[in-house]
Amino acid sequence: MTKEEGEQQGFALKDYTDPPPAALFDINEFTLWSFYRALIAEFIATLLFLYITIATVIGHSRNSTDCGSVGVLGIAWSFGGMIFVLVYCTAGISGGHINPAVTFGLFLARKVSLPRAILYMIAQCLGAICGAGLVKAFQKSFYDRYGGGANFVHPGYTKGVALAAEIIGTFVLVYTVFSATDPKRSARDSHVPVLAPLPIGFAVFMVHLATIPITGTGINPARSFGAAVIYGHKQSWNDHWIFWVGPFVGAALAAAYHQYILRAAVIKALGSYRSNVNV
Repeated sequence: MTKEEGEQQGFALKDYTDPPPAALFDINEFTLWSFYRALIAEFIATLLFLYITIATVIGHSRNSTDCGSVGVLGIAWSFGGMIFVLVYCTAGISGGHINPAVTFGLFLARKVSLPRAILYMIAQCLGAICGAGLVKAFQKSFYDRYGGGANFVHPGYTKGVALAAEIIGTFVLVYTVFSATDPKRSARDSHVPVLAPLPIGFAVFMVHLATIPITGTGINPARSFGAAVIYGHKQSWNDHWIFWVGPFVGAALAAAYHQYILRAAVIKALGSYRSNVNV
C-alpha cells in the first residue's frame, strides 16, 4: 500500500523506519573489527573527556580568587562542549556513548547487546581512570590540593538530595539522547537540520549549571569513578554509590519514558498482538 492510499483510507503510513532491536547476546560481534574499534573509540573519548574537564575543574579551583578563573559557567561549558565534540567525533564509530549511564539506557531500550554494553562500560571506566591520571601526572600538587575533581555531596545537602539531583540530571541527559537520535524525529523534522551532538552537549551543560553546587555533577559513573580512583582519598569514596545508583536509575527512567510513553511501545505491541489474533 502506498502512502497516498493509506492517507485516503484515513490513516498515515510510517514515514520512518525503526531499527530492529539488538540481540541480547550476539556472538558474531566478537568476530568483527568494528566491535573492537568501537571499544577503542569509547576508551579514547572518555580519556579525553576526563582530561579536559578535570583539568578545567582544577584550574578553576587554583584561580578561584582572581579574575583568571573560568567560574562555574566555564566548568559547565567544558563538560558540555567536550561531550558535543566527542559525540560528534565518535557517533559513527561507537555511537558516542562516553557514559555508562547512556550505555545502560540504550541497552534497556535494546539498542545495544549485553556484551557490547558491558565492554563499553569497562572501556569508559578505564578511559576515565587514564584521563584523570594524566591530569594528576601533569599537575600533581594542584591535583591533590584541590580535590582531584572528585564528586562528593557538598556541605548543606543531604544524600537524598544528592541522589535525586543525580537521577533527575541523568534523566535529562538520557532523554535528550533518545530524542536527538530518534528516527521518527529525523523523518518528521527533516526540514529542521539538528545535529544530534548539539542538544546532547547542551543538556550536559544545563545539568551542570544546576547540580555543580550539590554534587559537583556526576551523571556519568565513569567520570565519578575515574576521578575517585586517581584522587584516592576517603572523601571521594564516602558517597560514591550515589554516582552509580543515581545515573543508572535516571537512565532507566528516561529509557522507559521514551520507549513506553512517547513511542508507545506497549500500545504498539498490543496492537500487533490483536492484529495477529484477528488474522
